[in-house]
Amino acid sequence: MAVQEARGGTGAEGDEGGCTCGDCPHGAGEGHRRAVAAFLRRRDEFAAGRGLPAAVAHSAPASRQWVSEELTQRAEAVAERGRAEGATWLARLWLRTVYTVWGAVTVLLLTEALTAIGAGWTGARTAALLAALAVAGALTAACFLHRARGGALAPVIGEDNRMSTSRTVAACWVLFVGYAVLLLAARLAAASDPAARDALVSGLGLARGAGVLTVLAVVCGIAVLVRRVVGLRILAQRLQKVPAHRPRAADLLTDDSGRGAFTDIQYVAVSAVALLFAAVRLARRPDLLPDLPWGLAVIVLISAGTYLAGKYAEGGRPVILSVVRAREPGDLDGPVRTGDDIEIRGAGFVPPGARTADHLARMVVRIGAVDVHVPLVPVTGGFRNPTDTALTVPVPADVEPGAVDIQVVTAAGAATNRYPVHVTE
Repeated sequence: MAVQEARGGTGAEGDEGGCTCGDCPHGAGEGHRRAVAAFLRRRDEFAAGRGLPAAVAHSAPASRQWVSEELTQRAEAVAERGRAEGATWLARLWLRTVYTVWGAVTVLLLTEALTAIGAGWTGARTAALLAALAVAGALTAACFLHRARGGALAPVIGEDNRMSTSRTVAACWVLFVGYAVLLLAARLAAASDPAARDALVSGLGLARGAGVLTVLAVVCGIAVLVRRVVGLRILAQRLQKVPAHRPRAADLLTDDSGRGAFTDIQYVAVSAVALLFAAVRLARRPDLLPDLPWGLAVIVLISAGTYLAGKYAEGGRPVILSVVRAREPGDLDGPVRTGDDIEIRGAGFVPPGARTADHLARMVVRIGAVDVHVPLVPVTGGFRNPTDTALTVPVPADVEPGAVDIQVVTAAGAATNRYPVHVTE
């Protein structure tokens, strides 16, 4: 079991039946769930003051340090379980994608068969089915080639291991336009009348599909631009990102912390409506590239612009606003000395998606030339230290008395401004 009770303690919590080896899909998921449950129980025990060794229970600083080290080691084990589950989930995703793709083809076949009752089977229905088979075959091949990275969904998974909204929207438009062109190509190949062939070729005219092609160009361009913008903002430390254990469908509608994001939701919703309209137009006129009315196309462009503006506006560099000496009730006021606790107040210390214990344990405060890891202080249901706006660390004895600069390094690797503090002996 990756997460045990106190070192040298019992491992019964991880042996209550079921596979947790991590070598099979069930074992990876079950092992991660049990590890998380064991960690949460242990954290709440420490928060209630239980489970401390007698050797450190008499000293508040020693017990705090011991608890922090214990939780850090357990959190790292839980994170390792999470990464193993994520890798296993990705390896299984390609097969699920294949089932979904061919299920959609089956639904199309049944729909065409039902609607053909009374109206008869036409060449357009055959062309639509052949185009669907071609797209499904291409997606199946992509799933197999990228089966270790999520199959056909690999191109829409970002570098932070989350589903990318911009790439997903662009991929949907590319697939739809590709399917429409294949449908017209199949009909053109089956047409024997020169007039019919000319009509099909004219259906691909720029005037006919200007709206769809404009939307396609814009959403593809935004997918590329967003990747560039996010990369540059991360390098400039104006945006903090931490990787997720695995991608989720909810990533399309939420930010990195899992909260609903207006810019993402409106972009996905408007694009879905426009795609549905274009699909209906294609079903009604399978001999023409679907014409997207300019009014609807402009709505999609406005939605895309809003999404891009949101990407420029999100995030921010972590900043220290003040540093004060932490005082327990009854302590005398005084200057900051080695051995004292200091409270650092600011903003952006905890990046979105980094509220798990393994990420919180990676936070470091640089006091002069000494790096101090931020201790984890548990409370029931979470942690009191560190938080996004404040954190408390001790001033180690290795810090030289005098003027020193204090800097916080977050779990995402971003560093705050330097804040000067005077340390006395």
